[in-house]
Formats: sequence, C-alpha cells, structure tokens
Amino acid sequence: MENSEFIKRIEDLCDRCERQSVVTATGFLTPAEQYELTRWAERRTDGGLLLSGGSEGCERQRAFFLPFWLTPEELDLTEYIRAVRVEAFFGEPGHRDYMGAALGLGIQREWLGDIRILGTTAYIFCLPSVEALLIDELSKVGRIGVKTTVCPLSDVPVPERKVRRVTFTVKSLRLDAVASSMFGLSRTAAAELIRMGAASLNYVPCEKADAPVKEGDVISLRGRGKGILSSVGGRSKKDRLFLEAEIFL
Repeated sequence: MENSEFIKRIEDLCDRCERQSVVTATGFLTPAEQYELTRWAERRTDGGLLLSGGSEGCERQRAFFLPFWLTPEELDLTEYIRAVRVEAFFGEPGHRDYMGAALGLGIQREWLGDIRILGTTAYIFCLPSVEALLIDELSKVGRIGVKTTVCPLSDVPVPERKVRRVTFTVKSLRLDAVASSMFGLSRTAAAELIRMGAASLNYVPCEKADAPVKEGDVISLRGRGKGILSSVGGRSKKDRLFLEAEIFL
C-alpha cells in the first residue's frame, strides 16, 4: 500500500522542478521508499528522476528530479551529497554506535545516508547542511574517541558485493514458491514463515504467500537471508519456469 503522505511530498518536488526548472531532491530514502518512488515514477512520463547515495552500492539514496536542461551525467553530486571520514582510536565501533553518535548531535535520520565501516575507519554519507556539524562536533562514538575529516565522494571505498548464485525452477511466480527455493526450505515451511510476518518483498513486509514476484524483486526471509530474483527464463518441458537468484552474503 502506498504511503500517501510520502507520495504527496514526491509530487510536490516533481511539480516544483517542472515549474521552476530547478533541481529538487528528497532526503536519503530507505529501500522501501525508493521502491515506492520508482513504482510511482513508472506511471508518469514527465520529469527526469535520478537515485543516488553518493557512491556505487549505496542502500540509502536521495531522489533527484532534474529539469529538462540537465542530464544525470551533468548533475554535480558533490553539491547535494557529502562524505565524512571518521577514524576511531583504539577500537572498532559498529554501525549502531556511529548512528547513535550522529543522531545524538541532533541530526535527523533522513539527513544521513549509508555508513560504511572498514575496521577502524568509517565513511558517513550526509547532506551538505550537516557536514560541518559532523566535522566539528563528532569527537566520540560510544566510548571511543574519533577524528573526522572531509572525504571526496570519489575516495570512499566501494565494498565488494558478495553473493551466492542459485538456479531453480518453479511452477508459478508466487512468493512462497520462489522463497522456498531461494533459501532451501520446503514450500510449506516458507509459506508458514510468510504468514507469520517473517518475509519482506522489496523491503516491505508481506504476509501473502501467493503474492506475485517478478524479475528484479528483492526477497528477504527473517533468519534465512536476503536475495534478489535476478533472472526469469523460459519454461521446461514440464512447464516450470527457470529462475536464477543472487543471495546476499
């Protein structure tokens, strides 16, 4: 079900872009919000839409509406997204520690993008308006002292995405059938987990075992993992669909 308030804000941004011929943008969106946005965008033919979190592989991204005179390649992301490098002393804080420290400065969640952690170094994507606050005020994460510096977007390391590919066949593109094969369960067990509220389809909780799925959908099953249905092929002689999925490791 669409979030009408969220879509209303999106429509306002899109309309302002068209009226004033300027770039408009959201804060950092969750994957579920991005999916809802792209579904909305498919029903419209006006306005250019771009999603970016500041670097390849970002989960949280900003949505940009571009005027007719600007292409995605011409948009200077550094005007809209910044990165802060955080070096920790004598410890390795976790994602929750960094998030708590940033929110403790009065920063709202939608002003922050992904937080990438590589050992004692973290990279925080953020809006330009809070970059100085992070640089000047973020001195401790949990009980660990840290040092912050500005980091060009191009210098943020891109993590290697590790996946396990699986191929299988199903009779129909139902959530329970696809999830059971993706995560190595019986269809009955998968259907029961879905009914118990343990499944998400495109980052949105789904309790319908017969919910339709399609190529590109992201499926997660609590306690079993998350993956993307990467390919839907033809049918076998027994009228079963050939599928391929990537399980995130």
